[in-house]
Order: sequence, then C-alpha cells, then structure tokens
Amino acid sequence: MEGQAAIINISGDITAVTGFSVEKAHNRGDVQGAERIVMKFNDECYINSGALAFLIDVASKSRKKGQMICVTGLSDHFVKIFHMVGLTRCLEIFPTIEDALK
Repeated sequence: MEGQAAIINISGDITAVTGFSVEKAHNRGDVQGAERIVMKFNDECYINSGALAFLIDVASKSRKKGQMICVTGLSDHFVKIFHMVGLTRCLEIFPTIEDALK
C-alpha cells in the first residue's frame, strides 16, 4: 500500500479461471481499506471476456464503497475494450502508475 492507495500487480493471461486471483487480491484487507486501488497491468497482459466480468464486478463493488479504481499499463487495444464495455464508468485509466497515484 502506498499512502492511501493499494496497488494490485496483474500479469499474464486474465481469464474467467484466473480472474479469481484478481478478485482474491481485491478482497485483501489492505486493499479493502484503501481509498484508491491501482490495478497495474504488465505489458504482456491478455484479458478475455470472462476476465472482463470479474473486473466489472470488482470495480462496481469498489465504487459502491467510495473507492476509486485506477488502471494503468493497458495496451491501446484494451483501453478501447474497456471503453466499449463501459468499464470506464466504474474506473479510470491512467498512462503511468505515477499518474494513477496522484
């Protein structure tokens, strides 16, 4: 946790099966108490439609609790996908982790 922000590092393929890992990280006590949650995707991340459902659920739960969800590290392709599926209504995308932590 950095200040009032919790950082979740995400790498590899995120699918309906591996999406549980993201949800588990989101449910950690230090993350639940944070005002801001930063999901830092590495450059090689692949996110399928099953994982998008997990991300929507995590983002909507956090939003209801007044937590800000910040995402960084997405490829241009996934930035477009997040906009298309409406995830950007529940979270904000930043170009760098430093920007997400401001």
